[in-house]
Amino acid sequence: MQKQCRNGGLWMYTIDSRQKNKPYPLGVMTECDNTYFSVVMKDGKDCGIILYDKKTGREKKLPFHSQNKFGSIYSMAIKDLDIGRYAYNFYDGENVFTDPYAKRIHGHEKWGKREKVLKGGFLDEDYSWEEDEPLKIPYEESFIYCLNVRAFTRHKSSGVARKGTFRGIIEKIPHLKELGITAVELMPAYEFNEIEMQRANMHLSAKEELPVKYNCWGYKEGYYFAPKAAYSSDKNAASEFKDMVKALHANHIEVIMQFYFPNTVKQGLILDVVKYWVTEYHIDGVHLKGERIPLQVLGTEPLLTDTKLFYYHFPYEQIYEENETPKFRNLASYSDDYMYTARRFLKGDDNMLGCFLELQRKNPKQHGVINYVTNYYGFTLADMVSYEKKNNEANGENNTDGNDDNGTWNCGVEGNSRKKGIVSLRRQQMKNALTMLFLSQGTPLIYSGDEFANSRAGNNNPYCQDNEIGWVKWNRSGMGEEIFAYMKELVRLKKNHPVLRNPLELKILDYIGCGYPDLSYHGEEAWRPELNSYSRFAGAMYCGFYAKNRQGEEDCFFYVAYNMHWMAHSFALPQLPKGMEWHLLADTGKGGKIEMVQNPEEEQQHVDVAPRTIRIYCSKQIEGAECCNRNQYVRSAF
Repeated sequence: MQKQCRNGGLWMYTIDSRQKNKPYPLGVMTECDNTYFSVVMKDGKDCGIILYDKKTGREKKLPFHSQNKFGSIYSMAIKDLDIGRYAYNFYDGENVFTDPYAKRIHGHEKWGKREKVLKGGFLDEDYSWEEDEPLKIPYEESFIYCLNVRAFTRHKSSGVARKGTFRGIIEKIPHLKELGITAVELMPAYEFNEIEMQRANMHLSAKEELPVKYNCWGYKEGYYFAPKAAYSSDKNAASEFKDMVKALHANHIEVIMQFYFPNTVKQGLILDVVKYWVTEYHIDGVHLKGERIPLQVLGTEPLLTDTKLFYYHFPYEQIYEENETPKFRNLASYSDDYMYTARRFLKGDDNMLGCFLELQRKNPKQHGVINYVTNYYGFTLADMVSYEKKNNEANGENNTDGNDDNGTWNCGVEGNSRKKGIVSLRRQQMKNALTMLFLSQGTPLIYSGDEFANSRAGNNNPYCQDNEIGWVKWNRSGMGEEIFAYMKELVRLKKNHPVLRNPLELKILDYIGCGYPDLSYHGEEAWRPELNSYSRFAGAMYCGFYAKNRQGEEDCFFYVAYNMHWMAHSFALPQLPKGMEWHLLADTGKGGKIEMVQNPEEEQQHVDVAPRTIRIYCSKQIEGAECCNRNQYVRSAF
C-alpha cells in the first residue's frame, strides 16, 4: 500500500508500507528514490517519525506500522523525500528524541549555542573522493600528532583564515609536513554538547545570564555518526571533514579519530560507529576510549584488519593464535606506562632504569605500542619541566580536578623563571625527553604545541579552558624554535635509520652470527651495564647489521649514552668492527643540532657524559681503511 502526500506542495513524498526488508542499517539511508528510516524503540506503542520543514517550520508526524517491526526495530521507506528541505526526529509516545545514528545534527552549528530541540539531518551522498584511500602506514614508520580541532588553530597566532575548524587543519598541513608527522589523532570531533554547565553566581540579577562553562574536549556521550558542526567553517561539516581527510592523505598523513563511549552506550552501536567512519570518511584508525568496548569483536572484524585500532590493552590472546602474526599490525597498546616511566627516569628517581630500558625496546610482533611523554591530559612538555604541582584553579573546581601525581620535576623553581641556569636546564630536559621518545622502538606521539614548547601555565586538565590557556600559542621564537629544530632532527634520524625503528622487537641476542647482538647494554665498562636500583645511567648499542634500508644497505651502529644522574659519568664505548670508528652525533646539553662531528672521539675507549645529558654516537667508516662487515659497510649518519 502506498500513501501519497501532496499537501499544497509543502509535504511531497510517498510512504511505501510494503517495504519490510530494511531494518538495517539503523538511522537513515537514501537509496535510489527511497529514504529508509530505521530506529530502536523502547515502548513502541505509539511511535514514528517527525518531519520538520526547514522553510516553513511546520511539523508532520508519520507513525510506524506493526508490519515494519523487526524485534525492537521499526522501519519505514519514504519515496521522493526532498532530504535537503527536511530535518527529522523520532517519537516514542510522549518522548521526542534525536536519532542516535543521525549523520548530521541541526541546531548546534555555532560553538556555545544550542537550540532546545536538536534535529537529525540527511547526508549529501554526492561527495567525490577521487582516488583517495587509507594509507596503511606501518607503526614502525609512524609519527602521531594528537590535537584538539578547536584549540589547534583558534588562537590568533595560528595565522589561519578558518580558526578552530577542520579547514584550519588543512591550512596547517605545511607545518605538519615540515615536522615529519605521518598521522594526526583528533580528540572527539563528532557531535557533542560543549555547554557543560552554568557557574552559580549569587550576585547576578534575574535578568542577567549566567556565564557558561564549556567542555572543550568532548569526552561524553554524543551523536557519534555526525562530524561536529561547530568545527566546520561552512554549513556542511561532513564535506569539510572529508576535504580534510583527502588533503591530509594527499600529503601522506593519516587520520586517527578518538571516540569516547561511556558505559551507557551499547556495544552494537560502538561497532557500527567504527565501521561507519572507516567506510564513509576514509579514516585510517580509531582510538577507543571507555570501559565497555567490544575489543575482541573489533579486533577480529574483517572490515577493520587494515584499520589502526588503539586501546589501553587488547585481549591479544583472544584475538590471535599463539604464534599468529597479522599481515598488517593494526592493533596497538596505548597506555601511560611509557610516559610515567620516562618522566621518572628523566628526573632521576630510583628503580627506573631497568623498566625504562625495557619499555624503550618494547615492540611485540602482534601489535604496535604507542609511546608518549605528554598527552592532552597532564602537563605539556614545557610545563613538565617547570611544574610539580597542578594549577587548575581557573577550572572552577577548587584545584581538585586533574592528576595530583604527574611524575615531573620543576628543575629547581616552580613555574616561570628567568634564571639562565634554570632555563638552560629546562631546555636540556625537554631535549632529553624527546630523545628518549624518538629513540624508543615504539611509535612516538606528541601533543600539539609541544614541538615549540607551548605552555598551559601549569594547568594539567584544561578541558574547560576555551581561551589562551587551552589553545595552542604558535610561538617558535627563542626556545620554541630550538625545540622545534631539534625535534625535526630526531624525526629525520629515526626515519633514515631502520635500526632505530625495527618492525620486530629487539632480542638482545646475536641471532645472525655477526659477532654482535641486535641490542646491547653497557656501563662504565663495555658490555657490563649497572642495572641496580640506584643506577641512573646506561649505554645502549644498536647493531646496524640487523637492519637494512630501502636500498638494501646495512645501517649504522648507534650508541646512546643515557645519564639522568645529577653527576657526570664515564661511559666505555664498545669496540666497533674493523674499519669503523665512533663519531658524536648529538649532545642534549650542547646546541640543538644532530649532525656528524667530523673528528672522532679522541679517546675511543671512554667518554665523559655530563649530568642529565644524553649523547648519541654513530659509526662511520675510517677513511682509507678496509671495512670489515657483511655487505661492504659504507654508511654515514645522514
